[in-house]
Amino acid sequence: MSAAQLIQDAWNKQAKWLIVFRPLSWLYRGGFLLNKKLYQLGIKTSYTAPIPVMVIGNITVGGSGKTPLLIHLVNYLQSLDVRVGVISRGYGGKGPFPAYVDVNAEAEAVGDEPALIVQSTGVPMAVGPNRQKSIELLLQKHALDLIICDDGLQHLALNRQLEWIVLDNNRGLGNEKILPEGYLREPKSRLQSGTVIEHAAEPETALHMHLAAAEPYLLNGASAQSFNPDAVFYAVVGIGFPQRFYNTLENMGIKQFQCHEFPDHHDYEITDLQFEDSNPMITTEKDAVKILPLLKQNPDMRREIWVVPVDAVLSAECYSTLYQQLKQLGIPLPEGTSL
Repeated sequence: MSAAQLIQDAWNKQAKWLIVFRPLSWLYRGGFLLNKKLYQLGIKTSYTAPIPVMVIGNITVGGSGKTPLLIHLVNYLQSLDVRVGVISRGYGGKGPFPAYVDVNAEAEAVGDEPALIVQSTGVPMAVGPNRQKSIELLLQKHALDLIICDDGLQHLALNRQLEWIVLDNNRGLGNEKILPEGYLREPKSRLQSGTVIEHAAEPETALHMHLAAAEPYLLNGASAQSFNPDAVFYAVVGIGFPQRFYNTLENMGIKQFQCHEFPDHHDYEITDLQFEDSNPMITTEKDAVKILPLLKQNPDMRREIWVVPVDAVLSAECYSTLYQQLKQLGIPLPEGTSL
């Protein structure tokens, strides 16, 4: 087990030995507060885009469901003829940056999540650590009404008009400690300054979402093959919170699978997909965008690789809240918009 996986497991279990990181947590918190103060004093400056910016992020390390939420919102806004674009850090991508992401972009260059977002929506998208340059690149190519920033809640160099903070109640806030003693990027009080979307199967608030899995599809082989949930699978996954994927498999009636976890945004190699027998593999769409190039490079790969697509299902209050927020920003929307 890698050091990163060891700490992730300790976070999830709220292990008591994490207290040894408390001095580092104080340093992390102090550094973050100092950086925030420098922006407040104008010593550091923030960029304000010429059109509204909406950030979708979280205050925790690891997966919260924000990427499926972003994909769903993009598709929804496109159905309302809102001209939306997306920017992202492009984590895991090698650049060069800023990079424009089209449907043929390789995850190795732009990152796995950007590749998945564009393949799922066709949205105009640019990635890079400098969000201003990414926005400028987008606006050179497209006339847009709204820019959604994937993650970047803590990126103070970018001003934003809307913040949606995804809170996964399955993980919660852990021990409520700042990195690295806990998995919080910011204190839980940060939740008071944005629109919190509760990610939960049994929600406690009006603003909530959950992920619904669709029928798995085959990444390789004959597309006419039918999915057999009774098979024994290798569950290969490199996401922030693998347990959510395992729960999804169990909810789909898949009971026999061996877990093979990799770090979030893992750069797959063909050896990661090789096992002693010919049992099928099952994975997420985020992982699939990195696995597919390997299959093209290794056409002799005969193992079935199944992909589980998921969609974010939002409460009615999420749509009405979004509608009111965008109207207040002057973004044209059809009157009487409904779900």
